[in-house]
Amino acid sequence: MQESMYQYMKVGTIHFMSYPATMKGEGPILETVEKIAGDPYFNAIELTWIKDASVRKAVKKILDQSHMTISYGSQPRHLTTGLNINDLDEAGREKALISLKEGIDEAYELGAVGFAFLSGKYEEATKEQSYQALVKSTKELCRYAASKGDMRVALEVFDYDIDKKSIIGPVNLAKRFAEEIRAEHDNFGLLVDLSHLPLLRETVEQAILPVKDYIVHAHIGNAVVKDPALPAYGDAHPRFGFPNSENDVDQLVSFLRVLKEIGFLNAKNPPIVSFEVKPWGNEDPDLVLAGCKRVLNEAWARV
Repeated sequence: MQESMYQYMKVGTIHFMSYPATMKGEGPILETVEKIAGDPYFNAIELTWIKDASVRKAVKKILDQSHMTISYGSQPRHLTTGLNINDLDEAGREKALISLKEGIDEAYELGAVGFAFLSGKYEEATKEQSYQALVKSTKELCRYAASKGDMRVALEVFDYDIDKKSIIGPVNLAKRFAEEIRAEHDNFGLLVDLSHLPLLRETVEQAILPVKDYIVHAHIGNAVVKDPALPAYGDAHPRFGFPNSENDVDQLVSFLRVLKEIGFLNAKNPPIVSFEVKPWGNEDPDLVLAGCKRVLNEAWARV
């Protein structure tokens, strides 16, 4: 397209994926946030837990000055701790819920406009019980978030049988879930991720069109699924063009075209679209992020 992509979306990156040393809420948070905030390519950033209150305060000061839109990804709160929001053990579910509510508090403290989480693991024999536990937890999260302000809550659609093995999951279940939650909570939506589509074995159209009315946020990235023996197999979010991977410019063009066709990418209320790309091995995070920008620039020119 000849029109600027910034007319249709807020371009962001997931801080804790671009700089994975910060994923556990510690590490070089300030200097890496400042690096992203100082880059005018980005007008959005996605953060996760920051364990030190003084660091959170300093991060907020940086982002206030840099005029960035902030979103909060709570996924590391569960992926690095083993917590499960649809745990069939009630004590485990409550523990996971408490962690996410703490994340909502942090998100409001940072000035975030959105809060994302993921569903947990499940067993096929008790899948419906796990689904109902997820519904119960999500409604509690939506009520809690609404009680504190107008921040949106989004469930990110993950793979269900390869890596994260989250219950949601395939598009048919994502649609059922979104319909059920949205019927009671208008602050809820879905987060779709280009990098998860190969893991879900769904095309862009298959993954997006059935849930188009519920999508509130999008991630763009890559995956390796051809062979479990290959480097970065699974939900590792390698850079675009990684050996034996699935997504590059062509796939991103298709993703963006469909998102524009359904009205998700729009000039009236541009949504956040963020890179979810992680350096592999000893790759340089700054070079990987530069590569992401080049891929998006090229893809947008062809949308």
